[in-house]
Amino acid sequence: MDDLQTPHRDPRPDAPAGPRTALLADLRAGLPADAVLADPDVTASYAHDMASFCAAGTPAAVVLPRTVEQVRHVMRTATAHRVPVVPQGARTGLSGGANASEGCVVLSLVKMDRILEIDPVDRVAVVEPGVVNAVLSRAVNEHGLYYPPDPSSWESCTIGGNIGTASGGLCCVKYGVTAEYVLGLDVVLADGRLLTTGRRTAKGVAGYDLTRLFVGSEGSLGVVVKAVLALKPQPPAQLVLAAEFPSTDAACAAVCAIMERGHTPSLLELMDRTTVQAVNRMARMGLPETTEALLLCAFDTPDPAADLAAVGALCTAAGATEVVPAADAAESELLLQARRLSLTALETLKPATMIDDVCVPRTRLAEMLAGTTAIAEEYALTIGVCAHAGDGNTHPVVCFDHTDEDESRRARESFDAIMALGLSLGGTITGEHGVGVLKKEWLARELGPVGVELQREIKRVFDPLGLLNPGKLF
Repeated sequence: MDDLQTPHRDPRPDAPAGPRTALLADLRAGLPADAVLADPDVTASYAHDMASFCAAGTPAAVVLPRTVEQVRHVMRTATAHRVPVVPQGARTGLSGGANASEGCVVLSLVKMDRILEIDPVDRVAVVEPGVVNAVLSRAVNEHGLYYPPDPSSWESCTIGGNIGTASGGLCCVKYGVTAEYVLGLDVVLADGRLLTTGRRTAKGVAGYDLTRLFVGSEGSLGVVVKAVLALKPQPPAQLVLAAEFPSTDAACAAVCAIMERGHTPSLLELMDRTTVQAVNRMARMGLPETTEALLLCAFDTPDPAADLAAVGALCTAAGATEVVPAADAAESELLLQARRLSLTALETLKPATMIDDVCVPRTRLAEMLAGTTAIAEEYALTIGVCAHAGDGNTHPVVCFDHTDEDESRRARESFDAIMALGLSLGGTITGEHGVGVLKKEWLARELGPVGVELQREIKRVFDPLGLLNPGKLF
């Protein structure tokens, strides 16, 4: 969005003292003293999220508001000074969407972390953006309720960040992604106005669905300061089945058979051989290292054992060499822990990783995995794949040495090749991680020129000066 960026002052730490001093003074006029951080050594730690190959600038200041009015003050001040603002949560993102722009104000929302309401009758929770996903999940569990979206970083990621990137998780195959649980929002716009969207009723179709527009917008349209989230009754404890396959083709055939027969697992996850071996090396979990693909399937139905038996038969018919259903919740949790450790384990193979996030139709999943293996061979790299197989969302993890210039180049090229493969199979460049900085050029390829033009115009309506998270998405 370079054409929308019109800041006329330079508040960088190394700029002339006047503009930055004036910016800081105006920010502090409406914020507690400890809410404005200006020490360059401190603000540098807020410069980027967890993505590789994503440029980050130097913030002029970091602000940590605790109230809606304080957020509005920040946006009014930024507009007056024509200074960009980058909203942030826990910075667990994987696309550079929370990376600082040069001379920006980083607006960290982690201090706005209150659960304002849990309503068991309307089955909603009202929360501030800094609430950690796992904290909310446990809080609603105490009321017999369930908040399904569960990104792998759920112990640290925030609801505001989840909304910004439209996060998913292990349970998406049955329960869907974050967008399906956001009923309404309070959003501070670029000029400081407060907008309320959506509803807390079970139904509502009044006007354009602005709520969905903000979900996945990566802080580029406004700053979410409150969310009304839909909840579900807490399901029974799930049971998990593990199936070992001699090839990824066979595992993907099992996935298609499971879905074609009408089963609704609460998760359906795949780990390739590289990932299984990495988890074993790190956690000594005793997973079958001879497998080419390990499929984990779970049900949280009233009779999960019967469902697992039916799925086990489908796995065997598809070529599984071993099918092991968990006996109880403890064994189930052990198997799920292996899946949750996948990304961490792959990170131990090389000094750096790039985590792709390509989603394809389930019927093309086998081609996606085979193509990724071919790309790894072509670029002489280790690429492990873990996938939300039930919804076709793959996470190829490119492992490389960032101090090796040639290997870094090959890593970036392989990352792009994987995205091109996904698009060629009728997929999308991101199922849940967002676009950020990392995938800007690929978003343009996916949307096409008309799509990009319309999205830019939407951005211009909400943020005519281009101050909110500039340089992301487009």
